Amino acid sequence: MEFHPIRAEDQEIIQEYFKQIDSRNCDMCFSTTYLWREFYGLSWSQEGDMLIIKTGFQDEAPGFYFPIGSADPERALTAIETWCEENRVPVRLYCVSRDHEKWLDIHRPSLYQVTYNRDVEDYVYEREKLVRLSGRKYHGKKKHVNKFKRAFPDWTYEPITDANRRDCLEMLREWKKINSVEEDIEKHAESCVARNYLLHLEMLGQKGGAIRAQGRIVAFTVGEKINSDTFVVHIEKAFSDVPGAYAIVNQQFLEHEAGDCFYVNREDDAGEEGLRQAKVSYHPVFMIEKGMAYRSFQ
Repeated sequence: MEFHPIRAEDQEIIQEYFKQIDSRNCDMCFSTTYLWREFYGLSWSQEGDMLIIKTGFQDEAPGFYFPIGSADPERALTAIETWCEENRVPVRLYCVSRDHEKWLDIHRPSLYQVTYNRDVEDYVYEREKLVRLSGRKYHGKKKHVNKFKRAFPDWTYEPITDANRRDCLEMLREWKKINSVEEDIEKHAESCVARNYLLHLEMLGQKGGAIRAQGRIVAFTVGEKINSDTFVVHIEKAFSDVPGAYAIVNQQFLEHEAGDCFYVNREDDAGEEGLRQAKVSYHPVFMIEKGMAYRSFQ
């Protein structure tokens, strides 16, 4: 297999494979693959009419996403196994679903060990519930939104365009100064990815929304329709010292930009306890599991 760096001009080819599987997994879209390509060392190839994405994360041994596309994965997976055996590394398959696990049980019985990591599961919600915030379960969230509106009667929601992009970038710079530390490489990478989402919003087919209060941007968010019924929120930043900023940008963005979707994927919590509590508090309707399948040739 010949692997290629992921470039902007590859978008149409790669995105077509993601469309074929109609997945709600936040990793199954071009924008995520493209913007995290350097941090995770991502490259791509094609085999058996399937997309193969290889990872080379820092000092870890290389791994692969489970083959992506609507064709039979047999040929593509065989190519991965052959590559790993020739390079004397075990097979590591990421983004493995329960259906993928069943396929491995049938076609590779007893050869793969599949494990699931709670820290990388995506949270999926019903969009309507996050917009309306009705009922007892969402009383606290609605209270935060109302508190923000009372504190900032001049607030506005703005789609992100060339007219306010620079303001959003400035807000991100301030957010990074407050929240990032030099030794936290992943947090630094996240800020770089957020910046690139803003800079390449149109090229990547993203929608963006921002909240302005007292003349400045206090929160912004970016996302896209990822499959036939699901909108994924890739980036959400707000000043934590502005009460209700996170709550209102979440609600307003989904109300204005995700009206044709039933579900909202708000990605994983990366194992951060505070983020986990926040995501659970919005009451997901289900989680998207992401397994890792391992096979050794020894």
